[in-house]
Amino acid sequence: MNLSNTQLFQGLQEQEITLLLDCLNAVKRSYKKGETILSEGNITENIGIVLSGMVIISCNDIWGNNSVLGNVSTGSVFAEAYACIPGQAMLVTVSAIEDTEILFLNVGRVFTICSNTCFFHTKLIKNLLGIFAHKNIQLSQRIQHTSSKSIRDRLMSYFSQCAKYYGNNSFLIPYNRQQLADYLNVDRSSMCNELSKMQKDGLIDYKKNHFILKT
Repeated sequence: MNLSNTQLFQGLQEQEITLLLDCLNAVKRSYKKGETILSEGNITENIGIVLSGMVIISCNDIWGNNSVLGNVSTGSVFAEAYACIPGQAMLVTVSAIEDTEILFLNVGRVFTICSNTCFFHTKLIKNLLGIFAHKNIQLSQRIQHTSSKSIRDRLMSYFSQCAKYYGNNSFLIPYNRQQLADYLNVDRSSMCNELSKMQKDGLIDYKKNHFILKT
């Protein structure tokens, strides 16, 4: 993909990006669907950019209960917070939910001004700060979705956000049923039953990952 369209390199020209890739020790890797990219407990110095495909961020408690914290789509980044804190073990697992290609960049070199690309580093750091702010907003949205006690209210909160994001009451969600249940922190069977009731009540229509909000 065109790296100038990614969050990290937004506003930079292709020639500038080429210089930065050498500076940041860029490495490209491919992962199959279901393959783990980074595991809980790993220490990483690299930011990952999704070039194609999609990854999911999740964590498990000591009883094995899984929680989905979010997904990372093409052009977006992951592991930036952990890469910025030397020696910080990851508290989450990053997995490919479809065949995915990742570009890894050494974050230490983002903050090191070099003679060849120092003019571009300021823009790169500004973009990285914007990514941190965006991730904080995403986590706040998940807290908002899971603050309701009922499964229906959690689903409607999430669907409302999706409709606003796409500017349309018809949209695709990035999660399968288990992943959606984990993201909303509810039981999968109970959630599926509630989806059926919501469809019978005329609130939604859906087929697989495609949903339509009725207003």
